[in-house]
Amino acid sequence: MNKTIGILAHVDAGKTTFSEQLLFHTNSIRERGRVDHRTSFLDSHEIEKNRGITVFSGQALMHFNTSDIYLIDTPGHVDFSPEMERAIQIMDYAVIIISGIEGVEGHTETVWRLLRKNRVPTFFFINKIDRDTAEKERVLKEIRMNLTEDVLELPPDFLPCTPGDVLKAFLAERDEALLERYLEGSGDDRFWCDALRKMILKNKVFPCASGSALHDNGIREFLESLDVLSVTAYSETAPVSGKVYKIRHDAQGVRMTFFKLLSGAVTVRDAVTYHTDGEMMTEKITQIRLYNGDGYVAAEKVTAGQLVAVTGLTKASIGSTIGGLRETTEYQMIPALQSKVVFDKDLEPLEILRCLKLLEAEEPSLSVTWNEQLREMSVKVMGVVQIEVLSQILKDRFGLEITFRDPEILYKETIQTTVKGYGHFEPLRHYAEVHLKLEPGERNSGVVFINACEPDVLTKGHQNLIQQHILEKEHHGLLTGSALTDVKVSLLTGRAHVKHTTGGDFREATLRALRQALEKAENRLLEPWYRFMINVTVNHIGRVLSDIQKASGVADIPVNEGMKATITGRAPVATFMNYAKQLTSFTGGKGIINLIFDGYYPCHNENEIIERVAYDKNSDPEYTSSSVFCSKGKGYSVSWDEAEGEMHCL
Repeated sequence: MNKTIGILAHVDAGKTTFSEQLLFHTNSIRERGRVDHRTSFLDSHEIEKNRGITVFSGQALMHFNTSDIYLIDTPGHVDFSPEMERAIQIMDYAVIIISGIEGVEGHTETVWRLLRKNRVPTFFFINKIDRDTAEKERVLKEIRMNLTEDVLELPPDFLPCTPGDVLKAFLAERDEALLERYLEGSGDDRFWCDALRKMILKNKVFPCASGSALHDNGIREFLESLDVLSVTAYSETAPVSGKVYKIRHDAQGVRMTFFKLLSGAVTVRDAVTYHTDGEMMTEKITQIRLYNGDGYVAAEKVTAGQLVAVTGLTKASIGSTIGGLRETTEYQMIPALQSKVVFDKDLEPLEILRCLKLLEAEEPSLSVTWNEQLREMSVKVMGVVQIEVLSQILKDRFGLEITFRDPEILYKETIQTTVKGYGHFEPLRHYAEVHLKLEPGERNSGVVFINACEPDVLTKGHQNLIQQHILEKEHHGLLTGSALTDVKVSLLTGRAHVKHTTGGDFREATLRALRQALEKAENRLLEPWYRFMINVTVNHIGRVLSDIQKASGVADIPVNEGMKATITGRAPVATFMNYAKQLTSFTGGKGIINLIFDGYYPCHNENEIIERVAYDKNSDPEYTSSSVFCSKGKGYSVSWDEAEGEMHCL
């Protein structure tokens, strides 16, 4: 039975040490490695060894009882959470490691939220309970309060799957059919164990165990329980389908496409169809690799449920679907910062751009941009640690001495009013017209396209072109030139010409219609916000609340428990990203802060930012709000505020 099991945690909870123990107990490694000794099997990259943190999602293959388990060790540092989120897409089950000392932390909540979004059945393991300051019961209480009330502590005598009365009662409380069986006193151990498996699979129950990864306490028992309670069913005879979750380049620069085969089987030299960036492509697999840590073995054939790396799929990207699978993935871990690239004048910018684009294929959240006019490059990042790692990678892999400026806040823009936009593009021997409606969308929903155009007005091909041009890239707002978001864009109507409409005409008309609508809308600037939880002693409540107010944040009513207080709320990233240092200073290191990215909301100092950026909407080389019409064989431009009256579809 093939199973993919991910290990996730807040940084320093003991996740990698836990993974080492699992590998040792399944005879996958001969000796347990340690992070502090730089010998862990899955943290094999030199950067990971030097920093003592997981940067890249590592995978290993374990054989246990009748299971072939693909173990995924994910990054725990928030700066590398996009890598973690992508790994979640292909997990059958997940294990969240929580420190018995620190308890549920900010990133733990982020991990939990992502797992629930993707409906991944989840186990908990409370680690470090051998420490004097560990409190298992407190951590269980935090799990119930902050994550889920459906956490089930596995009893010490659970193995080999012998559910006692407490466990049966727990399941019966959550299922009416099981409640009847419980009250009747019917059902043997096999029945109740199967019921537990099903409820875990349906995300109705989340088992929890505890122990010490460092001292190998409770690990073997947890592994046995995990194997007994996790089941998968993959079909090798069904049509081929799969999902790409990682792109890497080996030491020779060969592009490796990692995907999970969800159904069917593939062999070397098979032609595989995949969907990427709205296109369908077919290419031949030239090599199959099965990775275990940083090593691999070649394979001729792989079957459903396996994690494979192949060569030959040259255009596949992270999120691409293979075979009959057609779905799009929306990622939540989005960088809120942007940093400009600093390089020596002697270096060739296009070579730097090539290397950064190669890294972008491996880490799409970088979103590398090149401004030809300003001769500037920039990348999107999660934080300072990611910038440091990126500089090291550029030096190690490409020999480039590159630095980055201090990261700046990545702003976005939206609208507050409903407007219609019109775009016409008709220079000589070209023709396209597009009418759009823009409406405010749900907060943090991005750009949503709605096709409200009658099928007899425009061909399906032209309608699809307009949709593609709306969704294929980020569009600039008018206030600062930042990315447009939280907008519903409806295609109302349009017109083409039998002879003169060519491929790029609808792109021109669509972008002009979009821009013309923004000219008429009430625009707002958005900035990223954190959701925070701060733990301090009661004598520091006043100082913290005052700091939150100064930071333009909003605090909930503090919750006191004895001499300790918990303060939750929201605050802008720009004003709160460095607050941890202040908190540590005035609390003598006893204050604790957990920050979770909470999305984009109205900017607290909108006018100041607009003035500072000084974006000239009329000089943006990518956009214009005017339309082009044709008269007597010559094209002429009409400004946005006069164009509507000349449209042909009105």
